Amino acid sequence: MIAIITGDIVNSEQYPASNWMPLLKKVLQKNGKQPEFWDIYRGDEFQLKSTPDKALELAIEIKAVIKSIKNLDVRLAIGLGDESYAGGRITEANGSAYKRSGRMFEALKEEKRTLALACGHQQMDQTLNLMIKLALNFMDDWSTVSANTVSYTLQHPEISQQEMAMEFKVQQSAISQRQTRARTHLVLELIEYYQQTIKQIVP
Repeated sequence: MIAIITGDIVNSEQYPASNWMPLLKKVLQKNGKQPEFWDIYRGDEFQLKSTPDKALELAIEIKAVIKSIKNLDVRLAIGLGDESYAGGRITEANGSAYKRSGRMFEALKEEKRTLALACGHQQMDQTLNLMIKLALNFMDDWSTVSANTVSYTLQHPEISQQEMAMEFKVQQSAISQRQTRARTHLVLELIEYYQQTIKQIVP
């Protein structure tokens, strides 16, 4: 079983690609080589292959990284399933993971949502998507500072608030306040719940 994340940049026309492309590529490149494991196409659309357990965390990291630029956001659809054809390029590959991700991506556009998933298990999809929808109530409203705080926290899971304060050149109390405003603890709890839940379907 694999996970496919299909996404695009919301409001990309407001900035030159040089503003957001390097940030996006930095996240995508951690997951493997282009174009087998990820690719960017049609200007601001992209696709990424991941392991199921990492998919939601990766999607939220991408969202946080892009939202660290004012007025930008990202739309992301996660599909879990198999890969029946690889072909060397992710955009030419096929399988249930790709189809679920593609269908969910089209549904997101219609429903004006920014993140959802499909794993092929109706009750699990309903539960996880409800939790994601509730989390989007604050994730969609992250300020650039909140988004930057979340992305840095996800990229450095072992870092302490004191070490983070030194990196950001602020007081530790400021980091604590930023993480609280961004609801970082809820993000981490959502990721953990997702990882525990999909263990039921991942062989």
